[in-house]
Amino acid sequence: MPSVFTLPRIGLSLLLILLLIIVALVALAIATQIRARAVEAETPNIGELTDVGGFRLNALHVPAGPDADLPPIIFIHGASGNLRDQAGAFLEPLRGRAELLFVDRPGHGYSERGGPENDTPEGQANAIAGLMEQKGIERAIIVGHSFGGAITASFGVLHPDKVEGLIFLAAATHPWPGGVDWYYHLASAPVIGPIFCHTLALHAGMMRIEAATDHVFAPNRRPETYLEDTGPALVLRPSAFRSNAKDVAGLHAYVTAFSPRYREIAKPTVVITGDADEIVLEEIHSKGLARDIAGSELIWIEGLGHKPDYIVTDIAIAALEKIAGQERDLQSMARAAEPRLAATRVDPKGDAPSLQAGQ
Repeated sequence: MPSVFTLPRIGLSLLLILLLIIVALVALAIATQIRARAVEAETPNIGELTDVGGFRLNALHVPAGPDADLPPIIFIHGASGNLRDQAGAFLEPLRGRAELLFVDRPGHGYSERGGPENDTPEGQANAIAGLMEQKGIERAIIVGHSFGGAITASFGVLHPDKVEGLIFLAAATHPWPGGVDWYYHLASAPVIGPIFCHTLALHAGMMRIEAATDHVFAPNRRPETYLEDTGPALVLRPSAFRSNAKDVAGLHAYVTAFSPRYREIAKPTVVITGDADEIVLEEIHSKGLARDIAGSELIWIEGLGHKPDYIVTDIAIAALEKIAGQERDLQSMARAAEPRLAATRVDPKGDAPSLQAGQ
């Protein structure tokens, strides 16, 4: 029989352990806030916040030049990203040629999340449509990279009157076998999710950010200044990490229900993808888009990974020009790019986490 002194000792030990855990979590939360502020200081907002109905979207809005030859263009970034990602690839090559709108999706970059409707690509497409109205943009070519492809496809179905054409870059748009990495489900869960996002996620993510971005570009080379220029660490801030997790964790269910509607799209469409994408399954997503959208053109490039926006920027711009009515042979451009990609192929540095849905 235990002595009367044993139970109080056990209870005291458990209380001490609980207290130590709480102290550790508080310390991690404080360290997270300090580090998150440092990330924002290193990557300040280059856009402007606009109210779109109860919350504000952040976007970089660049007017067209006097000799513009393209319609307005809206760029939608992928998971774990922000507007600097697409701006880094397209802003300078297209400056003056069109009115450009680079959007921080709800909850990403410096945009507010808004309500639960923005947990889906449909809600985010509606938010971007509202932003177009606020900016006075009637119709535009919509360009979506990776997860942004699901939003672009939803936009094409839900807001055809605002669409000049659609361009999909390594898009994630269809149901795929398997799931996504465990931490997306953890971070999006009630109670434990916010705790994880406010204590551990940022510190763990910063340790893996170089390897993770190398993996996104593989087997192509990541630009030397990509981390400094595009600020991917912004997604590691607690609120952004949770928003990103909700996006990714819910994508499979969403595209399973919504993708049959892609057949309603009747706008000029170009789908650009590579056969070496380590993030999305191009055989399912890109080929699925080409199958579902009548009259679309699939540009299949050997040796291209998940970042056609950076690796074959010229082909993406030529696709914009083709949608605008200019003569462009995108297939010949793809064949011409393949020897360069083969010659510059690199091995990924480490086995960074992979999203089988999309970045």
